[in-house]
Amino acid sequence: MDMSPAVVLSYEQLLRTWRQGGTLAELVKSVPIAASPLIRLDAPGEDWQVERELLHLGAMDNKIRGNEPFGESLSAEACLALEQQWGRIYAPAQWFRGWKACLERIRLEAREQWPDVRFWNDPAEIGLMFDKRACQRHLSQHGISVPPLLPSSQPVTCSETLRAAMHDSRMHRVFVKLAYGSGASGVVAYQLNPRTGAEIATTTVGMETVQGRTVFYNEGKLQKYTSRDEIRILMDWLCAEGAQIERWMPKATLDQRVYDIRQLVVAGQAGHAVMRLSRTPITNLHLRNERMLPADAGLSEQYMSMIQQAAQRAMMTFPDSWSAGIDVMLTGGMNPRAYVLDVNPFGDLLYRVQHQGLNAYEWEMMFLRKEPVTHA
Repeated sequence: MDMSPAVVLSYEQLLRTWRQGGTLAELVKSVPIAASPLIRLDAPGEDWQVERELLHLGAMDNKIRGNEPFGESLSAEACLALEQQWGRIYAPAQWFRGWKACLERIRLEAREQWPDVRFWNDPAEIGLMFDKRACQRHLSQHGISVPPLLPSSQPVTCSETLRAAMHDSRMHRVFVKLAYGSGASGVVAYQLNPRTGAEIATTTVGMETVQGRTVFYNEGKLQKYTSRDEIRILMDWLCAEGAQIERWMPKATLDQRVYDIRQLVVAGQAGHAVMRLSRTPITNLHLRNERMLPADAGLSEQYMSMIQQAAQRAMMTFPDSWSAGIDVMLTGGMNPRAYVLDVNPFGDLLYRVQHQGLNAYEWEMMFLRKEPVTHA
């Protein structure tokens, strides 16, 4: 299969073009692109200009649809005037509104420009994968094993309703995850002692008081909060922005470290995999947790088969997407079960991991030459 070199367009260029009243068609009018291109959307990344533009788009989308604001709300003008503060988490629910609006507009304008366009991963499905609450509901409805949600007779909107739901359901250990976060942003392992009321929240979220107001940011290492007042502030913020709240499942261990697996699935096939090991409840690699290849860890073929099957079944529920990194855990004990924790539409960035002698991108290109992406 002959393939032309990829044409790379930046989100910053596209978002700025839209803000100035332009379209995707105007951005690409002088760029040689095939009549029926294959578009691969990558992560918006840690680019400050892109983050501001997505927050701005989220503010505009809110006005257009007439939605009631929830969580932190920034005006369109305020978004463009923001100055970068490293690690600070700005209005995540508004950012996600902007990201979803961006994905939808790309889909619509690309199809107007190229009626036979194909997407590597469908923009709507990317948005679904990004929303932890919607994604876990979607997987559960398709019979995929995911950690059970915290049962609640009323919406969990703050720390008080969270504790009440945990007490009523006797679920005293939960993960509270920012619905639209990535890379452990806004993830809290939270436990509540039912007898003493003592609380522990282990998280990547740092908090500071600036001009009488609490601001939240990503830490490069885990924080542990035990003060009820601090935990209340943290949980109130998470719940207001939108949180996925699920049972804290006991993960399998290796040498006294818990682990889960990032399993890449491409064209329905399970390939590259990496173990993420931690002495804490949160395994993300950017927190300086250990990485290991399953074969080096001596993970059995039976266990790997369970992980691969869970990941492949999860990927099948996204019929218009071609690849994703699926995070899968095994429970501890003699009869482990596999649970899908997360679906990352951009989860093929796997350093120093090979499968069939190829890195992840080489493996994807091998499939692309054999089985061109056919969904629209």
